[in-house]
This record gives sequence, C-alpha cells and structure tokens, in this order.
Amino acid sequence: MDAGGPSQHDRKGLAAAFGAYIIWGFLPLYLILVQTVPAFEFVGWRIIWTLPLCLLIALFRKQGGELRAALGNRRTVGWLALSASLIAVNWVVYVWAIQTGEVYAASLGYYINPLVNVLLGTALLGERLTRPQWLAVGIAAVGVSLLAAGAVTTLWISLTLALTFGTYGLIRKRVVVGSVPGLTIESLLLLLPSIGVVWYYAQTQGSSFAVSTELSLSIMLGGVLTAVPLLMFAIAARKLPYSMLGFIQFLAPSIVFILGLTVFDKPLHPAEIACFACIWLAAAIFVWDLVARSRKQAARQVFPPR
Repeated sequence: MDAGGPSQHDRKGLAAAFGAYIIWGFLPLYLILVQTVPAFEFVGWRIIWTLPLCLLIALFRKQGGELRAALGNRRTVGWLALSASLIAVNWVVYVWAIQTGEVYAASLGYYINPLVNVLLGTALLGERLTRPQWLAVGIAAVGVSLLAAGAVTTLWISLTLALTFGTYGLIRKRVVVGSVPGLTIESLLLLLPSIGVVWYYAQTQGSSFAVSTELSLSIMLGGVLTAVPLLMFAIAARKLPYSMLGFIQFLAPSIVFILGLTVFDKPLHPAEIACFACIWLAAAIFVWDLVARSRKQAARQVFPPR
C-alpha cells in the first residue's frame, strides 16, 4: 500500500474512524440498559429513531438536494438497499450475541472483519500492501485461527458479523453518496420492516417502549448511538484506504474483549490470550510500517532527490 497517498494522511478520515470504533467498542455498556428488549424489537426501534436524527442532520447541513438526487438514482438506491439489509442483519446478530453473553464471539467477529477488509481491498479495490503489512495480516490470521479453533459452536456469529459489516463498508465506499444522505436512505428503506417488527412485538408480547420512561429513553438513545458512529464510519470509508480502515477497526473488538473480561466477567482462556497478543502485535507492525513510510515520504518532500 502506498503510504504516500493523500488519503492516508486525511486527518478527518482518521478522526472519524477512531471516533466510530471507540463508540462501537463501548456499545455493550449501552446494551446493558436495554437487555430486556428482544434483539429484533430493539433493532426495529433503533432504525425508527435513527431516521429522524438523520433527517435533522441533513436539514442542518442543507443536504436536501443531495438526498433527493440520491433517491432519484435507481442504481444508488439499489446499492443502499443491499447495504441497509447487511447492516440490519449485523445489528440483530450483534445485539443478540451481547444479550446472550456471547461477548467474545462478537469481539472475534470484529477481529476477523479487518482481515475481510484487507481481502476485499486488495481483491476488489486494487489496494496494495507492503511486506510488513502482509506480515501483520499473517500474524492477525494466526491469532484469529487460534481463537476460532476454540469457538466452533459460536463461529457463525463471528463470521456473520465480519462478512456483513465488511461488505457493508465496501458498498458505502463505492457508492457515490454522502454519509448523511446515505444513512438516511438506508434508514428510510428499513423503516417499514422496522414498524412491522415493533408492531408485531406490541401485539404479541407487549411493546418494550411502553414499559417505563427510563427504558423508553434508553431505546431512543439507540438512534443517536446508531447514527453518529455510522456517519463517522461512512466518512472514514470514503477517505481512507479500506485495508487501513480495517486495521484501525481492531480498536473496537479490543475494547469489547476487555469489557467481556471485566464488566461481563467472562473467563479468558489461553487461546483467547494468544489471539489477543497476535492481534496487537499485528496492529503494531501495521501502524509502525505506516508511520515509517509516512516519514520517508515527508523526508523526500523536504529533501527531494537530485
């Protein structure tokens, strides 16, 4: 990967990526507040409360014209329908995994995701990795393999999370639409199914939104915690190389991993410790290579070869 390209020095993209992954890393703490809400119903409410926030942001940023233009483009709407479906599946599986105590399976999914990003970035986007970066990929793959070997029964959770979010990010990177209009259209496309889901639960089990004021406010907060990091991610996906974005993503599952060990009090097995060590070694090599190449590029600009 050419570290001298301007996209890799985009501070806005880096800030957006770190912001999104930090929020996602601590999301399990929020899910404790809504753990009594069934996963499907919660995701339905999550989408319902995301849409008005997106519309307000689009109005504030005067992006109504861009939103209407995107809605008038069948190709764009088609791709966003696919990305909306992928993120909806991702949300349901993730919420269900946290609610059922499969915290490490959820964490593993987002450890695998960067490897999916690297694969997609090199295979479909023509991105190239340096030798140290390929070494980092190999070490990360070894770590994930160690953890996966001891988690066969829950591996479907991890693979579903990794593949759905990896493909979602690829689509959002390629579709020519702004982050706010894109998420607004995704939420709009999912609105009717979401209303159907929450209506079903209201008719069969009773609506969780009517249980208490505290729970209702917690459910509404889900719209903010959905829209903000996804908007940040969409910005980062457009401005950063996809494989680089994948390695920054190791931040989120690392936070989830630590929460699983501390807050959720899940036992940590030797294979999980080995995986954790491999992942951070891989991330360190990847970041070291980016910094080293960035410094060389800066030195060449200050002292150009004669």
